[in-house]
Amino acid sequence: MTVLSNAGLGHGDLRAQEKRARQALRDLKVAGVIVKVDPDSATYRLATEQ
Repeated sequence: MTVLSNAGLGHGDLRAQEKRARQALRDLKVAGVIVKVDPDSATYRLATEQ
């Protein structure tokens, strides 16, 4: 959420910020930038890391 806030997307209450953060992570995953490490948690890594 800090990165989104610094990018100017941190407006709104905490719930709205968390929703935007989750959507940003999903978008990055679909774009192939990150991969989800654990399906049961919000843990990601860069797609180029091994």
